[in-house]
Amino acid sequence: MKFEHLIEINDPLNPLIDTISHEQLWRGLVLRAESPKLFVPHLDEVHIGERTARGFKRTQRYGDLVIEDTVVLEYPNRIRYEVDAQGEISKSSLTMTIESHGQDHLFVRFEYEDAHNAREDEENAMFDDFRRSAYQESDIDTIRVLRELAGEGRLDATLN
Repeated sequence: MKFEHLIEINDPLNPLIDTISHEQLWRGLVLRAESPKLFVPHLDEVHIGERTARGFKRTQRYGDLVIEDTVVLEYPNRIRYEVDAQGEISKSSLTMTIESHGQDHLFVRFEYEDAHNAREDEENAMFDDFRRSAYQESDIDTIRVLRELAGEGRLDATLN
């Protein structure tokens, strides 16, 4: 399954929406990777493991389900989450890319991909429609939380 969608962050034609800078957006997306409990309330536990110059490994626990992934940080525009096949979970990835169309017109492109083949995709079509909808709602929530954090000034500080 491949799925992608775009969320507009800043609309220069809409003065009712507070503008978020590219740097604030980047910090917010990194915060989502490092502190996912701020964005995913049903996440029970997260452990950040080995760090490298390009990212880090994580272990997340949702009840009995444990997911290990690698977060790849490609400053200043892209964050990739890579999940290797584990147990009943197939290999998958999520890429978030900041796109700009002019000075302050920012978007985030969310791209999901899993290792299912065309036959498996056909067999899982109804389930995949549900997953696409859940992914999109989760991504909208991510941007909502980022807006709240930016409004509180929590994305203005330099990341360490």
